[in-house]
Amino acid sequence: MSDRNNPFRNGRFQVQVVGANRRPINDLYYSMLRTSWARLFGLAAAGYLVSNALFAALYLLGGDCITGARVGHFGDAFYFSVQTMSTIGYGAMSPATPFAHVLVTIESFLGLIAVAVGTGLVFSKFSRPQARVAFSKVAVVRPRNGVPCLLFRVANERDGQIVAARMKAAVLVEERTAEGQSMGRMVPLRLERERLPLFTVSWTAIHPLDEDSPLFGLSEDDVEERVNFILLTLSGTDDTFLDQVHALAMYEADSIRFGHGFSDIIARQDDGTILLDHSKLHDTSPT
Repeated sequence: MSDRNNPFRNGRFQVQVVGANRRPINDLYYSMLRTSWARLFGLAAAGYLVSNALFAALYLLGGDCITGARVGHFGDAFYFSVQTMSTIGYGAMSPATPFAHVLVTIESFLGLIAVAVGTGLVFSKFSRPQARVAFSKVAVVRPRNGVPCLLFRVANERDGQIVAARMKAAVLVEERTAEGQSMGRMVPLRLERERLPLFTVSWTAIHPLDEDSPLFGLSEDDVEERVNFILLTLSGTDDTFLDQVHALAMYEADSIRFGHGFSDIIARQDDGTILLDHSKLHDTSPT
């Protein structure tokens, strides 16, 4: 499936919600944290320009109310508003009437509030811990100790470590009830090793396709019918942030390769350090 038609992009499921009782103002902080940096700064710049333009228009309504500004000149009123909102105050322009003093008081207060809120928002977004791990774009099915197994690979993109790392896997399968109703259900996939005390370099998650597996007997011929997608999650405590981080990836049926194994990405160098080659993370070879 192409990236355009994939419901899972940028680490999230792309869901369009309709009919919900949305309250954008109440969820404004949440929305700003979810949005991209480019959109956040774009909205901040647009709000800054619009608010200064509105105050400039109000100053023009006061007539000759700004000392050092040309009467009726929008540019002078706009730049006076900028100086007031940002509490710069170069001294070349100043309020000259009670009307202007009232507007300056209101604008300076709103400017202080905007700086406080903006600083908190940027800090929260910037300091939010995120896991930097890379999932292999494909999963492979190969024998292991005589049992066919489904394998996924994850590599750490940072020099740091994830403490008490946990890996979970689940598959979305279509089930039909006795009444003939079809519905999707997430079924856990047992991994041979679901926990690591320390995730530093790479981790290959292994799910045996034995009798206890919901994918027992999975083959290349029926994978499209039995697998909608497989969800893989990783979580743990980042030893730098000292906070919980998580990451997830989705594998569709066409991303599973049968009779293949992952190529080696770890090597030990002469000085004893471990070399992790991320360029080979997605490489496989026939077994």
